[in-house]
Amino acid sequence: MDIDARGPRFGAAVTTVVLAVVLITGSPWLLAWQTLAFALGAAGGPGRSPYGWVFRRLVRPRLGPPVAFEAPEPPRFAQAVGLLFAGLGLVGLALRPEWLGLAATGAALAAAFLNAAFGYCLGCEMYLLVRRVAVRVE
Repeated sequence: MDIDARGPRFGAAVTTVVLAVVLITGSPWLLAWQTLAFALGAAGGPGRSPYGWVFRRLVRPRLGPPVAFEAPEPPRFAQAVGLLFAGLGLVGLALRPEWLGLAATGAALAAAFLNAAFGYCLGCEMYLLVRRVAVRVE
């Protein structure tokens, strides 16, 4: 079943703010929260992340009906990619080297910002590329 395309973009906007605060403060606890949010989104889809819940319960009822829908698989894959980068960032910030934490968090921030500001989902594009390559290999 397709999802409201505004939901993942809302989640990306919240993620952008959270990751920016992580880079400013260096807080491994806040990055741990974001890592959990990515893990829930990767495991259950974007609607199962905390930001998906907020969108569904608090934001979407105040918006008009959705006009654009998308398949849930690409955003779910994007959440898994975010989980990978946030996990690396968490290791770097909590255990060192700090540069790893900052670089991985910065990469996740850049991807989230692209989605939030321009509607360009890097993880979704990676999903489509992987699917095309997998079809050619079969």
